[in-house]
Amino acid sequence: MKKFLNYLKLRDKLLLMYVLSVFIPIVLTNVVFYNVTTSNLRNQKIRDADMALDNLKNELRVTIDQGVGLSYSLYGDSIFNKTITRKFTSEKDYVETFNSYLRGALADQNVQGVRWYQVYTDNPTVLASGYIDRLTDKLRDTGWYAQSKASSSRYPTFIYSEQKFSLIQKLNNYHTSGIEQLVKIDLNMERIHQIFFGSTFNGMVYLVDPQGRVQYGNDTAKLPEGVPFKEISYPKNSLAFKNVYSGINYLEGWTLEGVMDEENVLKEVRKSRSFVIWLACINFVLPSIIIAAMSRSIHVRLVRILKHMKKVKAQNFQTIPHEEARDEIGQLTIEFNRMTETVNSLINEVYVADIQKKNLELKQQQAQLHALHSQINPHFLFNSLESVRMRSLIKGEKETAKIIQHMAKMFRKSVSWSHNYVTVREELELIESFLTIQQYRFGDKLEYSIVADPAALEHRIPKMVLLPFVENASIHGIESSPDKGIIAISVAVQMDRLIFRLEDNGIGMSPEKLEELKEYLEENDDIGERVGMKNAYYRLKLCFQDRFMFAMDAREGTGTYIEISLPLMEAAP
Repeated sequence: MKKFLNYLKLRDKLLLMYVLSVFIPIVLTNVVFYNVTTSNLRNQKIRDADMALDNLKNELRVTIDQGVGLSYSLYGDSIFNKTITRKFTSEKDYVETFNSYLRGALADQNVQGVRWYQVYTDNPTVLASGYIDRLTDKLRDTGWYAQSKASSSRYPTFIYSEQKFSLIQKLNNYHTSGIEQLVKIDLNMERIHQIFFGSTFNGMVYLVDPQGRVQYGNDTAKLPEGVPFKEISYPKNSLAFKNVYSGINYLEGWTLEGVMDEENVLKEVRKSRSFVIWLACINFVLPSIIIAAMSRSIHVRLVRILKHMKKVKAQNFQTIPHEEARDEIGQLTIEFNRMTETVNSLINEVYVADIQKKNLELKQQQAQLHALHSQINPHFLFNSLESVRMRSLIKGEKETAKIIQHMAKMFRKSVSWSHNYVTVREELELIESFLTIQQYRFGDKLEYSIVADPAALEHRIPKMVLLPFVENASIHGIESSPDKGIIAISVAVQMDRLIFRLEDNGIGMSPEKLEELKEYLEENDDIGERVGMKNAYYRLKLCFQDRFMFAMDAREGTGTYIEISLPLMEAAP
């Protein structure tokens, strides 16, 4: 143990002492506190969830009981039951009875939790009117009627059909005439929706019927109608809650099933875990900084001397910055600096002077080379082309002179533009010069047209990005075509975009060749010294990113169509 400590640096000894004596005990204490807090909070959240589910159950029952109260009031009203059972002598007799009694008896039954209710009877002398309707065979084929027939009890039957909850009450308490009559009460689904989605239960809640099928819930995911609750998948660590309607005859067997993600329960605890981790980090980092600062006067300066000694080994004679120190390390630093300066001075006197002399000779040779290069410049080529043009004019070769003039114009523009962007007008002038030269080359075999929207002429675009596409149409599209070639160019402004269209009637290309060309243009490899369409396409993507749109279509033997859409840039002043 003693030998081990003797091999440790001073800073490491201080840190080890702190870790064993302070840091580890603090971390263990925080871990125990965190586990106890997690358990207590989890139990509290479970109690809160049970209470929230119980509150939802009671609120839902209150809404259902409002409909039950209405059904019992109609079931227990002997006058109402005997009236709709009575055999009316004529339609007039029924209408008088409805206006004098039935209308008022039914209209007075409106309650908050009921959306609508309807009395059905197969009494042939009753007319369909208001809240009363005939019980037809078509109604007997409905799902809600089939569910009500499955129950023979005197209390209402609670069902879910046609995306709403209803109460079905048979009105057979005061007659034995063989007439079937019942009341169907549709509950207020908006109120039920508010109850489910306004619950403080932090999870999914499902209302499950006695057969175990989910009939309603606050799960935003669309569940299949009548799906068994056991088939619903939920997170592995979810907590399950169940609240059964018991002792209520019309809700017997219905249950509220709650599912809560345990992560939601322990969310607050997770925050405290982060706090514990941060606290442990602070407990470790802050004392470590203090210990490192206390040992700095010895450790850091020794390490600095060692680093500078290694630099001297690599012929870097850098001195250690001076600082006030009277201890042994400070004296060692002063002597090291004195030695370094002496060695550096000797090397400079012997080697550096010779190196400077050779650098001077190299610079003189470079200056001579630049002087030779400067003698050949673009103006020499401009003047040469101008001399050829003037000679052609003197000889009367005006067409040749015109073509040479266009060539000089293209060359001058290609090397004289001082900016990366030009106007559409300048680009079209360059394209027209190129097409004029091509027309001179092909003769009557080539025709071209350039149509430009005046509003587009002064907008700026990257220089020489349209010309390569025109060149490709001329050389690869028209040159190989046996027929007369036509190149149509148009530039327009549409909304906030500049649209350039190019169309030729050349040889076109096959679908495979077209797809291969598109893939070649989309390749993101470095273009290097490449020119042409690849260069132009790459620069357009580089300038406009995803705001640049490119479309190409071609058919073999019929020509090629290209459309380039660019966002509008600031117009040239």
